[in-house]
Amino acid sequence: MTGLTRPTRFETGLVVTVIVADQITKSLVRERLALYDSVTVIPGWLDLTRVHNTGVAFGMMNSTDFPFKAIVVPALAVLAMLGVLWFALTIPATDRFARWGMAGVVGGAIGNLIDRATVGYVLDFVDAYWGDWHFWAFNVADAAISIGVVCLLLDVLGVGRRASHPV
Repeated sequence: MTGLTRPTRFETGLVVTVIVADQITKSLVRERLALYDSVTVIPGWLDLTRVHNTGVAFGMMNSTDFPFKAIVVPALAVLAMLGVLWFALTIPATDRFARWGMAGVVGGAIGNLIDRATVGYVLDFVDAYWGDWHFWAFNVADAAISIGVVCLLLDVLGVGRRASHPV
């Protein structure tokens, strides 16, 4: 097992930037849009629509009610966040692409966790669609998590690494 590595200033800055951008955009949406209100940004493709996600990723369990849901879902989010943070700190300092990806994941996870802890739901507002097909509504935190996961996958595939034995 590898030891824990400290985040660099860049990684810490990326985490903070994601959290701040996420919370600012959510604050603006809260001020300007009522629940389910929508503003067209690109006709036929992109709207800003305020929705609340009381469930987990991709709105799963959003319409499911069970006893103590308001406690269970944030508790699961905290446990997942701790696992993600631990994993992020175990990535070797030399794997920069993976570490930058994990910084996006950590920043996004914290941004959404702030919502769950303070208002009991995650505010989503980016509504991408084509005709009748709609992607899940998302926010800045979700976008950072998704981009971070793509960076991790690219790292696994070896993108950005130098060959140890150049020809």
